[in-house]
Amino acid sequence: MHSSIEHRSPQKAATDSPCQRNCCLNEQDICMGCYRTLQEILDWHGSSTAEKEAILALCQERRQQQLHR
Repeated sequence: MHSSIEHRSPQKAATDSPCQRNCCLNEQDICMGCYRTLQEILDWHGSSTAEKEAILALCQERRQQQLHR
């Protein structure tokens, strides 16, 4: 018998919010939890998939820059 409940992967989708619930903005208004700018955080839910993917790429770059300081 098949259940009507969908089984979802525990992994996040590529466009899920990267929010870590550790919001703390630095002097450039970049969140030190997810590495999004304040504007990117505010715009997230209205952004297209392509825009979200671009934001996530920028977040990854910012994170790497922070780690190598």
